[in-house]
Amino acid sequence: MSARTPKRLPVNGKSLAQLATGSARASAAATLRRVPFPYRAPTVPGGVEPNKVEPTLGSNYDTEWARSYPSRMARVLLVEGVLRPAMDLIAAPAVRGLDRLGEATGPLIFAANHHSHVDTPLLLSSIPEPWRHRIAIGAAADYFFGTRVTAPLSALVIGAIPIERSRVSRKSADDAAALIEDGWSFLIFPEGGRSPDGWGQPFRGGAAYLSLRCKAPVVPIHIEGTSRIMRKGAKLPRRSATTITFGAPLWPDQGDDSRRFATRIEKAVEQLADEATSDWWTSRQRAHRGGTPSLQGPGAVGAWRRTWSLGDRSPRRRARRRWPDLG
Repeated sequence: MSARTPKRLPVNGKSLAQLATGSARASAAATLRRVPFPYRAPTVPGGVEPNKVEPTLGSNYDTEWARSYPSRMARVLLVEGVLRPAMDLIAAPAVRGLDRLGEATGPLIFAANHHSHVDTPLLLSSIPEPWRHRIAIGAAADYFFGTRVTAPLSALVIGAIPIERSRVSRKSADDAAALIEDGWSFLIFPEGGRSPDGWGQPFRGGAAYLSLRCKAPVVPIHIEGTSRIMRKGAKLPRRSATTITFGAPLWPDQGDDSRRFATRIEKAVEQLADEATSDWWTSRQRAHRGGTPSLQGPGAVGAWRRTWSLGDRSPRRRARRRWPDLG
């Protein structure tokens, strides 16, 4: 009988090969620590406070490079050659109300409801010239600019800049205002995030604040149907028709502050939502009576009642195919 090879027993749950690899890594790290200056960073003398290293991701990510001429040309190719055909295929958007932009010139602040990740590419391919290719988008700093992969992709593909949504950030407001004052239009979702259940959320004052600060009008937009394509939590999109309704540009009234103007913007989007599901005249009559349905849906009711109230706006299930009845 041949001698059997002794079985290698794990040590603390690790094999001998894993232990050897870990030992080699530790030895290499110790060797690197002994490498003298200038081949490694100098040490800080005792008693001296080291310089604070500022993070380069999140709200501190620099997107200036994404507005250079080569980056803008690349974005034009991506929007017109990739995003727009994809949205035509997946969303089949029906765009209404472009005539309301009238003789608007200069930078505009576009404020839309937000149900899906599809909203951004859909609007980028639907906002008309001359604003489509000179527009920046306010995107959540913690979501779109959290890694070294998503940050440059967000800045290049959709022209996003990081916006803090968990707290008021002076830097985010200053960056957005500087772009508008430089002639860039701005797309913002005042709800601060995607709808969790298909209904809208209260509008925050970001769009209103930028309008008051930069003396630029706000264009309300209502998007219908994107929650059926890819609602929050979905992994893959599915085809469904959508409707994008543009409203007339809004200017702050005399004496308006951010809170009051944000309420007016939200009501304008609610009227556009009513118009998209009925018609212009009916929605205007309801608005005159103060009976425009809220974007936020029914209030103090159960979750099942809110879901049921969505009606046709809830995700559509594909009908099962059946053999025809031949009698």
